[in-house]
Amino acid sequence: MSPLDQLHASWPATILVADDEVLVRSVLRRALEGAGYRVIEAATGARAVDLGERERPDLFILDISMPDVDGVEICRAIKSDPLTHLTPVIHITDQAQRHERLRALEAGSDEFVAKPFDIEELLIRVRSLLRTKRLTDHLVSDEAVLLSLSRTVEARDNYTEKHLYRVADRSVEVARRMGMTEREIESIRLGGLYHDLGKIAVPDRVLHKPASLDRAEYALIKRHPETGAEIVRPLRAFGGPEPAILHHHERFDGTGYPYGLRGEEIPLAARIVAVADSFDAMTTDRPYRAALRAEDALQRLDDGREEQWDPLVVDVFVTQYVGSGEGREIPEGL
Repeated sequence: MSPLDQLHASWPATILVADDEVLVRSVLRRALEGAGYRVIEAATGARAVDLGERERPDLFILDISMPDVDGVEICRAIKSDPLTHLTPVIHITDQAQRHERLRALEAGSDEFVAKPFDIEELLIRVRSLLRTKRLTDHLVSDEAVLLSLSRTVEARDNYTEKHLYRVADRSVEVARRMGMTEREIESIRLGGLYHDLGKIAVPDRVLHKPASLDRAEYALIKRHPETGAEIVRPLRAFGGPEPAILHHHERFDGTGYPYGLRGEEIPLAARIVAVADSFDAMTTDRPYRAALRAEDALQRLDDGREEQWDPLVVDVFVTQYVGSGEGREIPEGL
């Protein structure tokens, strides 16, 4: 490949450039369009968010410092969205802004370009990031399909709106506090999002029954972890969440399902998702009962430690939930 080829687009990707300086946007537009890319511009962070949602660009170039929504927060939102978390983000920065660079890296930034721009270096970095994105686009597509299926399951039940997102978010926070690796945390995030995927095979008459289930109906419900695991198993890229999906109804004392695993035989990812799932179920209205107060649900988690749930995970969950400001007071005795 000639040096000139490295500067030109290998495919006509769409790039969103967000900077409040007209001159900066103009320089980047000329360089990127000259290399064969489609460029859209935003002068504010809010406009960048709007265009990002509507246009779904293949790459973002964001000024870190913008007067409304800054580039770091936009990046954080991009990287936390299952539909866009693999989209590359380049931040525009000054060499002196070390603390801002660290913030951006923590939010998931992929690259930095400094002012004044080295256009040749910029184009090489853009081309490299887009080449990687094209190779991983199928991951986004597969995840989007699974997420759509999971949301279909959720939409069948008016009582569980946003349940899967809350379970995923709370599971991730617990995993971070427990010092798990980013790869493990990503598997837990996906496990939280897809833990009820197998309920797509459960009939509505069972899923929505306002009374206790009979033995046959309960047997149908108990199959959903295995069904969900079977759905994700053929997608090798999504092997990570399979343990959380398959084992989130195991109990710490060995009386759960589908395999009756006990204690640390249960994968840690499943033990974490089980606590987050149970807490959200307890604090959500259901056809057969009203939601518990958060304090009461936290107390039930503590009461069920070593029987239903891993005591260490319960401790971390309670500390994280209350410390985040999401909860109110720690129940007496915790």
